[in-house]
Amino acid sequence: MLRFHTLIPHCLAHALSISSSPPEPSLLPILSTFTSFLKLHSLLPKLNPDTEVPPTGRIYHETYGCQMNVNDMEIVLSIMKNAGYGEIVSVPESAEIIFINTCAIRDNAEQKVWQRLNYFWFLKRHWKNNVATGRSQSLHPPKVVVLGCMAERLKEKILDSDKMVDVVCGPDAYRDLPRLLEEVDYGQKGINTLLSLEETYADINPVRISKNSVTAFVSVMRGCNNMCSFCIVPFTRGRERSRPVESIVREVAELWKEGVKEVTLLGQNVNSYNDASEIERKVESGSNWKLSEGFSSMAKVKNMGLRFSDLLDRLSSEFPEMRFRFTSPHPKDFPDELLYLMRERHNICKLIHLPAQTGSSPVLERMRRGYTREAYLDLVQKIRSIIPDVALSSDFICGFCGETEEEHSETLTLVKAVGYDMAFMFAYSMREKTHAHRNYVDDVPEEIKQRRLAELIETFRGSTGQCFDSQIGTTQLVLVEGPNKRAPDTELMGKSDKGHRVLFVNMPIPDREDINTKRNPVVGDYVEVRITRSTRASLFGEALAITKLTSFYNNLDKEAVAFSM
Repeated sequence: MLRFHTLIPHCLAHALSISSSPPEPSLLPILSTFTSFLKLHSLLPKLNPDTEVPPTGRIYHETYGCQMNVNDMEIVLSIMKNAGYGEIVSVPESAEIIFINTCAIRDNAEQKVWQRLNYFWFLKRHWKNNVATGRSQSLHPPKVVVLGCMAERLKEKILDSDKMVDVVCGPDAYRDLPRLLEEVDYGQKGINTLLSLEETYADINPVRISKNSVTAFVSVMRGCNNMCSFCIVPFTRGRERSRPVESIVREVAELWKEGVKEVTLLGQNVNSYNDASEIERKVESGSNWKLSEGFSSMAKVKNMGLRFSDLLDRLSSEFPEMRFRFTSPHPKDFPDELLYLMRERHNICKLIHLPAQTGSSPVLERMRRGYTREAYLDLVQKIRSIIPDVALSSDFICGFCGETEEEHSETLTLVKAVGYDMAFMFAYSMREKTHAHRNYVDDVPEEIKQRRLAELIETFRGSTGQCFDSQIGTTQLVLVEGPNKRAPDTELMGKSDKGHRVLFVNMPIPDREDINTKRNPVVGDYVEVRITRSTRASLFGEALAITKLTSFYNNLDKEAVAFSM
């Protein structure tokens, strides 16, 4: 690999010193160019002579939005690595290529992206001065690349923003990134935001951003067919398509070899997973594709293959010592067989994200959610009857179009009635292209949205404490994820099966697999922890022993049988 920043100036200086005679007039333009080059070279960062910068350039990346975006960035890094872009840096000032992966769900997320783009534009536009002052260490002005949902939604606006961005690439076009970057070298803008009906990146082995983590995320499907009136996702992510089961099993097997102990399965509507790649059966409208009772869907399934319960069945049986979670589901896709499987398999975590969005049936109808308040509460009751110790979380939107005070109060009563362990709550932010944008008026004033949001958060906090307090006195299986940041020398932190954050003192404890051994738990260990106290956000306990996932639940089953005799 040529160290061109040192080699070329040396050659030019040698050429200029060949003759001491005055230069020919015809050579003056060339010498002027050489002189300009030498001045520019004097501004370049002085690198260690043993340091090689790849000719393709170094990559810096930032990601905003959901965990799906994080997983997408891992796919992008894999594609770029295979194309020769192998080096990643931790600060944008050292990069020749800057990726920013964006979110378009709410206006607040987009505003954060615009702020960062302004800074990247500054690094590019004022590159010479930034290098001279030591702010930047890149070898040329960085190419700025916008990825993700915002790229799809605002492509024209982004490209027209005073040469701020060089490449705009949508979620289904990441394979095209190396070509788009080459186009920039020839003075072109690179853009590809075409949505695909097939792209799942099933053959791409993601480059994990968190190298030493014992948890990982695996994308199993992309897109969404639900067309909720408030949501931009179908327009930025396209229609649903699922990865083949075999490709997912292979990826999880690789993660297991790397020491990963917990995998979260990802999808915009993860539990509508439908792998029809090998088994294709025509589905008559209203038959076979079972929805949650009392729920409906605007989208019709044409070919039915392996469903989400089939995928979970395969993974949980082949990797018994690995935990599995999933997000984000839709309440309509919880047929009974999925719930019973979750109850039977100890390594499928007993945490269900059940987005309600609102507690008012009229608002649910305007949102085109496909269910009523009553159907949602019936589903909650069924879930808890089948999986008694389940934890529930949810999403809520305050101030949707036309929402009245009475409709808002129904959301507050729903939160009290269900008792969620966790919730994600937001004020409504209208998005262009959505059904709501075309058909409704965003008529709830912002101050009222914020007041309702504050009331919702307060209501949630008043009920979630009971969920955490109910764990006091129980013994939870905790996967150790690292030290407690507030007491890194003395305490460890991990998550329980329900996703609760659990803190405990780091001290030698027995190892169930070696009865003669006591040792301190390490990251990746499963630890039995007796819960002694709680807050609204964390559980605190006493570590009892290091164990294995299957051993812990086998002992619980034996104790339950003995107790029933």
